[in-house]
Amino acid sequence: METRKLGALEVSAIGYGTMSFASTYGSSPARAEAIRIIRGAHERGVTFFDTAEVYGPLTNEELVGEALAPVRDAVVIASKFGFNIDSARSGHLTVNSKPDHIRQAVDGMLKRLKVATIDLLYQHRVDPSVPIEDVAGTVKDLISAGKVKHFGMSEAAAATIRRAHAVQPVTAIQSEYSLWTREPEPEILPLCEELGIGFVPWSPLGQGFLAGKIGPTTQLDSADMRTHFPRFSPEARHANQALVDLLNRIATRKQVTPAQIALAWLLAQKPWIVPIPGTRRLERIEENLGAADIVLTAEDLGEIADSTAKISVQGARLPEAILRLSYH
Repeated sequence: METRKLGALEVSAIGYGTMSFASTYGSSPARAEAIRIIRGAHERGVTFFDTAEVYGPLTNEELVGEALAPVRDAVVIASKFGFNIDSARSGHLTVNSKPDHIRQAVDGMLKRLKVATIDLLYQHRVDPSVPIEDVAGTVKDLISAGKVKHFGMSEAAAATIRRAHAVQPVTAIQSEYSLWTREPEPEILPLCEELGIGFVPWSPLGQGFLAGKIGPTTQLDSADMRTHFPRFSPEARHANQALVDLLNRIATRKQVTPAQIALAWLLAQKPWIVPIPGTRRLERIEENLGAADIVLTAEDLGEIADSTAKISVQGARLPEAILRLSYH
């Protein structure tokens, strides 16, 4: 598979987000099946895998570590710190980026992932009570100690990224970005280009909506986190179907799938953008990776730009309690 650069870090053009194995979208596969799928992603060309201590919590890192142990030297593993784990268990997330907490979190990650060093360590959400310079300085010390290779930030504001980068160069920013979530475009993407930072869109398929598999009447599992997302109310789904119709129109013309067009659009935005779609099915992994071979012409991209400018996306992308943790 084609590779791309996140700063100095080289990874597959499309990575793999493993959060869905943490029962986020309802009951997850048995452990052996999850391992088979994660390993299958690597066999099909993925070299960039994303997890976090809060997924599970903690169990997702253990799963990823076991699955990738046989190919450890051939992959890049990213994980994230920044939440109080007890708060994740209770369902009421609170942030914590105190230096001692970061160091403790990283030591736990190393054990769960079964690695000697973490390739890319993100701050999952900015902690407003801790100066970002202290966070970046702590990660810089962890890099010097050989426990971490690269520093990343997730859902951070442009000014915060700039301050952190002055202390410890930031390799990648991970924030939600897709055809229905465009918040990074005005400030974050230009800053990444200016500073030479890579960008990793999470939920590049809009939690599956842009793949065209979820309609206004689709019944979601009661344990599926999307049931709490304003954008997944039946009314919002009905209103936002216009985006899927657009993707379907272009996909039909090119004889590909809507998901592939959504991912190809992201890849066409900048050469340092690496989306990390997640799925529990190997056939979907294969479909997603096929997006890297799709060429969107200037006419295609112009059609998407003109059409999306006329579509007003309905519903907040996240519940308010989670949304207010972003862009500090």
